[in-house]
Amino acid sequence: MAELNLVEAVNCALAREMARDVSVLLLGQDIGVNGGVFRATVGLQQRFGAERVLDTPLAETAIVGTAIGMASMGLRPVAEIQFSGFIYPAFDHLVNHASRLRHRTRGRLSCPLVLRSPSGGGIHAPEHHSESPEAMLAHVPGLRVVVPSSPARAYGLLLAAIRDPDPVVFLEPTRLYRLFKQEVADDGEALPLDVCFTLRPGSDVTLVSWGAMLQETQAAADLLAAEGVSAEVIDVATLKPLDMPTILESVARTGRCVIVHEACRSGGLGAEIAAGLAEEGLYSLLAPVQRVTGYDIVVPLARLEYQHLPSVARIVAAARRTLEGS
Repeated sequence: MAELNLVEAVNCALAREMARDVSVLLLGQDIGVNGGVFRATVGLQQRFGAERVLDTPLAETAIVGTAIGMASMGLRPVAEIQFSGFIYPAFDHLVNHASRLRHRTRGRLSCPLVLRSPSGGGIHAPEHHSESPEAMLAHVPGLRVVVPSSPARAYGLLLAAIRDPDPVVFLEPTRLYRLFKQEVADDGEALPLDVCFTLRPGSDVTLVSWGAMLQETQAAADLLAAEGVSAEVIDVATLKPLDMPTILESVARTGRCVIVHEACRSGGLGAEIAAGLAEEGLYSLLAPVQRVTGYDIVVPLARLEYQHLPSVARIVAAARRTLEGS
């Protein structure tokens, strides 16, 4: 066991898989000599060589296109996009090639590609550096979208993503990179994809979230507990495919649900989860589903972004509304 923050856990998982499987290689801007803008790949080029940790030009389209070619020929590339706001030039390749390769070739080829990218706000960055595009990515058939919420989950989920035979977009919450440490066992044990994790049992209301927003969500659960409200906290973790049964089972117990995400409200994953509850869990609900989200605006610059991110107070207020609506 070692005490690691999230960025160290990512580095540890990458090193573990590169040592285990010679087909795993990394590519991206400044990831080799400099170890990445957030130091997620520091030391890996020195350990595994420049042929397996490749510095690329500043060209997201080329990074992902090259990685797709590598994946189709039996390699397992892990490509890094420096910030998720820079992912859009590569969207063509993700939608038209990575996600469709297995279908297009009737299973003769697959695309075991992982696309890593820092995502979300909280570091006072300029425009394009604090975006949360997970809903756009999750809308694409054939893409798996994963968002870890802690160092231990980042380690285990990244191992699983690299071993998966199909493309995975792995969005790493920038705000969590160095926010806290926890014990992580570098044992090579992957965590399961496509399942939610129940972080806290409860009986009065279900709080559903993912990524960095689990920090505020769990803090809200603590405040609600002090008021005598028992909140169950669910970490979605894999946004696509979505583990709706776990959420439905929780809401069947609590009768209420609050969904929290920092991405814009319109068309967000919260709406997809709310639709699933309306379609399959309506008779379990004792009150309308509440969503606590970012606003439908470009993420504000610098410190103003904290006005955009959901707060503990907004989550607690939403939970109280569900309780009053029974």
